[in-house]
Order: sequence, then C-alpha cells, then structure tokens
Amino acid sequence: MRKGGTFLFILVSVVGTLPGASAAQEAQVAVEGVGPYTLSVGVNEVSVPFHAADLHGVAIGDLTLGDLRLLDNGKAPKQIVSFEVYRDLPIRAGILIDTSRSVLENVRRNQQISMEYVRQFLRRPAGERQGDEAFVMSFDFEAKVLQDWTGESDLLTASIRNVAADSGGRLGGTAIFDAVYKACRGQFGKVRGVATGNFLLLFSDGLDNASHARIEDDVDICQQANTAIYVFSAAAKSMFIEGQTTLTDLAEQTGGRIFFEQTAEGVRDDLRLIEANLRMQYRLVYKLAKLKADGSFHRIELDSPDRGGVITVRSGYYAPR
Repeated sequence: MRKGGTFLFILVSVVGTLPGASAAQEAQVAVEGVGPYTLSVGVNEVSVPFHAADLHGVAIGDLTLGDLRLLDNGKAPKQIVSFEVYRDLPIRAGILIDTSRSVLENVRRNQQISMEYVRQFLRRPAGERQGDEAFVMSFDFEAKVLQDWTGESDLLTASIRNVAADSGGRLGGTAIFDAVYKACRGQFGKVRGVATGNFLLLFSDGLDNASHARIEDDVDICQQANTAIYVFSAAAKSMFIEGQTTLTDLAEQTGGRIFFEQTAEGVRDDLRLIEANLRMQYRLVYKLAKLKADGSFHRIELDSPDRGGVITVRSGYYAPR
C-alpha cells in the first residue's frame, strides 16, 4: 500500500473528490469562517478537521481562530489559509465488525451496539436537510461489504444481524488493517460533493495477523477520506491486553477515540459523544514554510489555552514521499 503521491489529496482538498473545506460550499450546512476558501492551494497545505468540547463533553461552537494554538512538529505554521465551522453535518458511518474466531464470543455485543447506533442516531432526511447513511462490513482474513451505503435502518439492522452467519466455515486469520483500508478507499471514496461527518465504528480485539496494509497506510487513507475511527473495546482498559495499543493508535491518529464502557447507558453516552463530534466540526487549513517529501510523521498539537476544554484532533499525518 504505497503512501507516496496519494497523500496529496488530503492536503489540497480537491473539490468533488473528498469531503472537506472545499465541499462546504455545496453542502446544506451552516459554515462560518474568516473568508471564502479558494481551491488553488499548494501541496504544502495541511487540512485538519477537529472538534471542541468543554470538560462536561458539551460541544463548544464559538471558537475563533484567536482562541487556538497550533503546532506542527513543534513549530507554528507559516500561514493559516482557512478556518471554518461546520454545523449540523450529515453523517456517513462505516460499521466494521470483526468476525474472526478470536472475537466470536463478542459478536452479539457488537451487533447490539451497532443496531443501537442505527436505530437511535441515524437521522432520516427532513425537508431540505440531508439524511445520514451507513454501510456494514464484516471481516476476518478478508473483508466483505454486507450492506452498501443506505439510510434505511431496516436494511442496516438486517445485515448486522447476519454479520456472523457463515462464521462456522471460517479459515481463521484477522486482517484489521486491510479492512480499514478497504472501507476508507472503497466506501468513503464514493462520498462526493458534500461536507459530511465521516467515521468508522470498529469492533475488534486489535490482533492482526493477515493484513498486507500497515497502520501507516490506514492512517494515510483515513486522512484522505477525512474519516475518524471510533472503537468499542469488549475488554476493560489495560496496558497488558495485546491489541489495545493498535486500536488506540488507530483511533487517536485519525481523530477518533476508543471506548471501554460496558454498561448499556454508558455505551449510549459514548454513541451520543460520537454524534456530537461528527455533527459539528471545525476545519483549519494551514501552510508550512516547507513540507519535506520524506514520508516522515508530523505530529499535530492543537489546543485552546484561554478557553480550555478538550479538542479532539488526529495526532498527525504522514508527509508524501
């Protein structure tokens, strides 16, 4: 999975190719900013979506550019090209359920959480408001799309119920990285011409033994698709559980989060948090003095020293090579 030139798409935000700052001009959502964002941008410009909330988890919707402090590999950017606020975004969700042998005992729980999201949080269109859509994918050593993009909760629920129907004949092996890559490239690559809140709802133990893709490839492709990964762990948080480090890295590096809550009400609160994060987002586009094409990882640090609260943003990005 070559990172090379493909990474430039997230940097330039090409209109009609990826949901992002440029697509906001076509979307039926409220957008505020420091001025219209032109599309003739250079390859040394970086697009960063993020969400802000207070210490109680309530979304902060009135941040200004002056409230923010941004560092790229410890250095302030040369120029802020664009700063925009997206409100009431439609959501595009990919539901990825691991059905390999090592997690079969957790499949029923994962199905219940997935169906809870579809039934309670998937918003249908109303008037001119665009509705949400989702797809369902199962994976073990290979990934299969069981239900393509739809806003129909009945279709999504039916596919979730049947996600492990053929588990008895599985050969074994788990390819998490391949599944995430396929979901972002094959599914979110179909999302065109509209600003949306994109995320993967991932259920797995994090143990990968069959992928060709690497975690770097997943982070790269998720950044291209402006897609965050949210994980529901079936095990309590522990530094000694193999696989949790992988899941945490996938979530944090894409601007998502890993949840360990096991109670029904706690899971519902987590799903509410995901929705709040995705419905309202900010987006910064900034320019570096120079972006070396060396494939190195650039760490992003973004906070609001005066306003406080919690800013959820991907941990960084990989430079082109």
